[in-house]
Amino acid sequence: MMWVDTIVQGVLLGGLYALFAAGLSLIFGIMRLVNLAHGDLIICAGYIILMGVTVLGLNPFLAALIAAPVMFVAGWVLQRGVLNRVLGTDILPPLLVTFGLSVVLQNLMQETFSADSKRIPGGALETQSLDIGVSTVGVLPLMTFGSAIVVIVVLNWVFYHTVIGRAFRAVADDPTTAQLMGVKPNNIFAIATGLALVVVTIAALYLGMRANFDPTIGPARLLYAFEAVIIGGLGSLWGTLLGGVIIGVAQTLGAAINPEWQILSGHLAFLLVLLIRPKGLLPK
Repeated sequence: MMWVDTIVQGVLLGGLYALFAAGLSLIFGIMRLVNLAHGDLIICAGYIILMGVTVLGLNPFLAALIAAPVMFVAGWVLQRGVLNRVLGTDILPPLLVTFGLSVVLQNLMQETFSADSKRIPGGALETQSLDIGVSTVGVLPLMTFGSAIVVIVVLNWVFYHTVIGRAFRAVADDPTTAQLMGVKPNNIFAIATGLALVVVTIAALYLGMRANFDPTIGPARLLYAFEAVIIGGLGSLWGTLLGGVIIGVAQTLGAAINPEWQILSGHLAFLLVLLIRPKGLLPK
């Protein structure tokens, strides 16, 4: 039963990693852009939610609801004002710009919030649990996994059943032809980045309630997101959930054998999948 419980906990942890990865996968699928500041944007959203809770006295979910449009606008401005200028056939300029943005965000957050670790108070949710027979699971991890599924379902619905989703697919396939048909790629890219940062806000909410965070842990969140995207297959939203679950299960199994192996086990699972299926398990 211990191993069953370990696997269940790993699956639920994978939901958090899938939330980290969904926004990254969305941006890559539409723009072929690897945003190296993605992890730092998660932490930035976490601090915005934390300010809503501690300064305004809001419930964490209400604070996230307010932070989401703020992050959408930030993503739209970032894409329109900076990233659209460096997009092209050469992948190096966007990488350098987003790396520079990562450094700036980390230092800005350290100056504003200090280097001390923080946590979003979740109240009773932090300790509530549910007996599902084979295991006892926390309500918060269960909500995290459920939210990951909802996010991926909604993103897929937007992508395949809405006008803006049709524009997303058009500019992803051929931005030049899409422009000839009246679609403005720069605007579509900006909307996509804003939408990705809304997903980032949801990830930040659950990260902040489940664990401490500080201004420097963004790159580690980016690494988990990147590995989940690669395992699942570039551009595949359901693949990000599968990739997150694989990393989460690998980490919990490794920790059950030896606590020092937790992080290493996730990376080894990533390398193993990469060796067997270089294009990922569910490539798009």
